[in-house]
Amino acid sequence: MRIVIAEDSAILRDGLAGLLTERGHQLVAMVGDASTLSEVVGQHNPDVAVVDVRMPPTFTDEGLLAAIELRRAYPMTGVLVFSQWIETRYATELLAGGASGVGYLLKDRVADVREFVDALQRVATGGTALDPEVVSQLMGASRQQDSLARLSPREREVLELMAQGLSNHAIATALTVTERAVEKHIGNIFLKLDLPVSDTHHRRVLAVLRLRG
Repeated sequence: MRIVIAEDSAILRDGLAGLLTERGHQLVAMVGDASTLSEVVGQHNPDVAVVDVRMPPTFTDEGLLAAIELRRAYPMTGVLVFSQWIETRYATELLAGGASGVGYLLKDRVADVREFVDALQRVATGGTALDPEVVSQLMGASRQQDSLARLSPREREVLELMAQGLSNHAIATALTVTERAVEKHIGNIFLKLDLPVSDTHHRRVLAVLRLRG
């Protein structure tokens, strides 16, 4: 395989390079930030790119955003996201065009080198390699979005105001409705988000977390 590595940790970057070259694969480029990833892939036309999620300058989701752009610009290049973090929002976008030639593995859960190399080869040849935990979290995020989609426009509006910390009275004032109407909307929100009455959890907080999740 011809491989590009995008990883900000010099130790991990060099370690991956050594492991892969020892097994006969060719490292055509290594970068320490996401901004140059697309450029080096365009220059070297690798079979696959290994990309971390959190990279300079903000160490949030630069790598995953770069991976998405890579898939759009160079669809014949496989992309294996290799990270400690699961970013469900952009991971879903990465897979939106199909899982062929895409992988997402968690660094802490790869048991041995052979497992990693096998996954990389699958992705390079158009296959898929997804950690079960990644799949589980993506499915959970999808279910959350499905439940939010059940809310009416007015219920969504009420939930947005709840997320701002407004009381029922303040929400009623903002929407020019009665507090009783607000209470009814909130009851419907709890029902549609599958948030039953509980002695241990605050449903209002859970609803807001569902919106922000």
